[in-house]
Amino acid sequence: MPKTIGILGRKLGMTRVYNDIGRSIPVTVIEAGPCTVLQKKTVDGEGYNAIQVGFLEKKASRMSRPEAGHFKRSGDKGFYHVSEFRVKDPDSYELGQQLTVQDILEIGAKVDISGKSKGRGFQGVVKRHGFRGGRATHGSKFHRAPGSIGCSAWPGKVIKGKKLPGRMGNALITQKNLKVIDIRKDENILLVQGAVPGARNGLVKIFTKG
Repeated sequence: MPKTIGILGRKLGMTRVYNDIGRSIPVTVIEAGPCTVLQKKTVDGEGYNAIQVGFLEKKASRMSRPEAGHFKRSGDKGFYHVSEFRVKDPDSYELGQQLTVQDILEIGAKVDISGKSKGRGFQGVVKRHGFRGGRATHGSKFHRAPGSIGCSAWPGKVIKGKKLPGRMGNALITQKNLKVIDIRKDENILLVQGAVPGARNGLVKIFTKG
């Protein structure tokens, strides 16, 4: 089987495991795959080489007619999550082929994992950027405001990149060089050392190194 560069997964939560010398290691538990190859993209057709994969099966009653038509090319199954991975040779994959975590990863390998961080909504500068804020006593009327954000005469504008209130979280974050601690093949479970972006049941993309 050709070596794909990644797989889709679902973050289940965090726990800890113990190594041979009794040291506690924090790990993130991920349900990684299986993923089904839905489409092959080539330089001649789409301008680049990639495979499209689906993760987490969806009932036929939940699919729209365009989705059902697209999924029918690779079989009768539909999926909640669809994504792409760049590959060198798309022709080495078959439509409907199952990609599992044990096919692409091994214990001790390093991976990069991408996911959407938890959304915090619209926040001020104290929570969003860690500003100190003003004093809370002695008649102060300056508490959690950002304060001065620029000069009036010159340059007469707010400098680009100024730390201001705004939306916090809900951004694509990639954690790099996470070590694979364990792979439970029968359950399609992957344990990686450290924290992974996102909330429980959030979609993550796992990329192999090299």
